[in-house]
Amino acid sequence: MDYRQLRYFIAVAEELSFSRAARRLNISQPPLSIQIKAIEAEVGTALFSRNRRKVELTPAGAVLLDNARRAVKQLEQTTEAVRRAGRGEAGTIRLAFTSSVPMREAFAQMLRAFRSRYPDVQIELQHLGTGSQFAALADDQIDFGILRPPAVLQKNRNIKLMPLWRDRSRLFFPSTHRLAASAAPVEMTELVDQPFVGVEPVVNCGMHEHLMTLCGAAGFTPRIQQEARELNTVLGLVSAGLGIAVLPECYTCMAIPGVSSRPIAGIDAESWLMIAMRDRSMPPLMQRFIDVACNRGADAPHLVPSKTVNERAKAQAKIVPLR
Repeated sequence: MDYRQLRYFIAVAEELSFSRAARRLNISQPPLSIQIKAIEAEVGTALFSRNRRKVELTPAGAVLLDNARRAVKQLEQTTEAVRRAGRGEAGTIRLAFTSSVPMREAFAQMLRAFRSRYPDVQIELQHLGTGSQFAALADDQIDFGILRPPAVLQKNRNIKLMPLWRDRSRLFFPSTHRLAASAAPVEMTELVDQPFVGVEPVVNCGMHEHLMTLCGAAGFTPRIQQEARELNTVLGLVSAGLGIAVLPECYTCMAIPGVSSRPIAGIDAESWLMIAMRDRSMPPLMQRFIDVACNRGADAPHLVPSKTVNERAKAQAKIVPLR
C-alpha cells in the first residue's frame, strides 16, 4: 500500500460511499474502486461489505482504518518536517562560545530571538576556548563559534569570520591600588611599570594578543607577573594582588571582592567578538542563524574570508547587532 491508496481507503471508510468518496477525492469512481480492490488483494481479506443500499467496514477494515489514519498523519508530519528543514526552519545548530560571551546581553538576546523565530530548531551549546573552536570547526563538530580570534588563527583560509559585537576592554586592578583613586579612562602609558596578570598564549586566546597590542601601541612590553588559562581565573589573581589585567568590559558584572576597574582610553581598547564557521556553501538553516545573529535581512552580504576580516571589520561596523 502506498500513501495514495491509504488516502483512498480512508475516504471510502469515512464516507461509507464510493461515489461520495470519489467526489471528495476529486476523481472518478472506477479508479477508486480499482484501488480499493488492489488493497484488499494485497492484505488478503475484504475491507468493506457492499450491497446496493450501503457500504460498511468489515472488522479487518476497521483495524486498517485506525492504522491508516496514523500512518497518513505520520507521513504528512514527516513530509512537513522535511520541507521545514529544507527551508531552514528545523534542524540543529551546534554553537560554541568562549567564556566571556554568555556575559553579554547581546548573546542572550540573539538566542531568544532565534528560538522565538524558529522554535523547531534545536541549539546545542558548548563552552570551548578559541583554539578548540577552530579545531571543532575543522572536524565538523560545531557549526558556529563565537570568539575573539588572534591574528594567527585569522589566517586560516578554511574558516570564515564576521565581526559580530564590538568589545571594549577595561583595566582591572586591586581596590587598594593607586589606580583606584580615579574613575576616569586610564592611558596605557600610565601602566609601564605595572605587573600584569595575563592569559597564557598557548590557549590561543585573543586577549593575550590584545594586551600585547595595547601595550605595544603605548611603547612598552607588559611585564607579565602571572598567567592563567581562564579569564575568570585572571580576575581572581588580580583580587589576590598579583597584578593588574586587561579583560573584556563585561567582566565588571562578576563583582569580585577587592577588584576595581577603569575604562581604557583610546580606540585601541576596542576589539571584536566574531562569529566563525567553515568556508563552505551555507545551508538555509545556517543562513537563517547568521541573519538573526547579525540582526539583518536575508539579503545581507556573505561572510568574508578570515584573511580579510581585519581590513573589513571597521567597514562592517554598521551591521553590528543587538546593542
